[in-house]
Amino acid sequence: MKYAWLGWLLFGGVLLAGSQDSEFNVNTRYTVENVVVSGDGWSSDLGSDPQSGKISTGLRREILELIGHKLNPAVLDQMAGRLRREFHAHTVEHHVLRGKSPEYVQVIFEVKLRPTRFDVSVPKFLYNTQQSWSGTVEGTATVARHNGFTVGMVSDGDELVERYTGLVARYENNDLGHGRARLRFQFEDYHEQWNGNTLQALAIEPGGSNPAGAYRTRENFEPEATLVLAKPLTLTFGASFERMPDPLAAAQVESANAMITTLRYHERLEDSDFQHDLDAGYSLRAATRVLGSDFVYARHRWEFRYTWTHGRNVVVDDLTAGVITGTAPLFERFVLGNSSTLRGWNKYDLDPLGGNRMMHNSVEYRYGIFQIFYDSGAIWDRNETAVVRHSAGVGLRQGMFSLALAFPIREGRIDPVLILGMNY
Repeated sequence: MKYAWLGWLLFGGVLLAGSQDSEFNVNTRYTVENVVVSGDGWSSDLGSDPQSGKISTGLRREILELIGHKLNPAVLDQMAGRLRREFHAHTVEHHVLRGKSPEYVQVIFEVKLRPTRFDVSVPKFLYNTQQSWSGTVEGTATVARHNGFTVGMVSDGDELVERYTGLVARYENNDLGHGRARLRFQFEDYHEQWNGNTLQALAIEPGGSNPAGAYRTRENFEPEATLVLAKPLTLTFGASFERMPDPLAAAQVESANAMITTLRYHERLEDSDFQHDLDAGYSLRAATRVLGSDFVYARHRWEFRYTWTHGRNVVVDDLTAGVITGTAPLFERFVLGNSSTLRGWNKYDLDPLGGNRMMHNSVEYRYGIFQIFYDSGAIWDRNETAVVRHSAGVGLRQGMFSLALAFPIREGRIDPVLILGMNY
């Protein structure tokens, strides 16, 4: 009798395994056509809007990798868990719907949020052997699902000529006009630290290309609104009110008050084997006496990014250019030679004061987590001759975390620079 029971148990196990394998095999017949992530009152169609700001860049890219691959329930469970942790959601459910083409499906992730929650994030954490550490940590309290109150601490020696350290406070509402408008108010209070090369350059040319000089602290209040003009096109507009105390006169404060405008465009083109992403943007910061600014200038910046994807192969071409007219303070001047531009070069060797003209291009090839890159660019001032410089490197990248060894291309010596961390 016991052998009969044993036989039934083995037979039942075979049936169960067979049903699971059958279900898995049926699922793997289908290819993921599109992924949609939705919450309470908002929805992000990642197939047509892969730059959705609701989801962090690293996780968004991992979810986008589902598109074009076979349906895998285990991977969907993993992505649902990642979304639940990122949004601190109560639950995240995923559903599979019929796609537009035979043998294709659409995946829907439904995020069910708590009405009130508190999140801690690290938008930036970088180490560069030339510029040391840079980092940002923020805490955000979300009230009634759409109102975010953020307080953060910043110490950044990577982005600008100066190292700025201080506090950031921000209020955001991302659900105005049924998700077609966003509103943000941000306040920043920084203490500045200056590199010796910058101070020496200012001492040699106190009234040259940048008569503004060094400042001890910097405060900024920046209200702005973003409108979705069409599905691939967004417009951001607002104002920036910057205050900078004079280091030689404690009672004197200089201001750089500017109107700000940014226009962004994204489009994705797909065929059976390849995926093409086009991203373009133009931003303008125009300081004027009308706003009570002591500086009068216009800062133009153009960006174009093309991404080609085929399976695990990714090629990225990123072009950036900028021009400043008028007299701008140091924090507005362009910088090359950091963790994202002319990697391997030292920004203080290229131009310790920054420049009012800039052109940069970066080409990357990625296969899985492996990457190689080639950077070229020039930074200069008006009436100067532009000198184009080059660098190359190899590294590893997973989501937004990267580890790279960069080499400036110049005669005489090779000085590799280590860059690691993440930058959203």
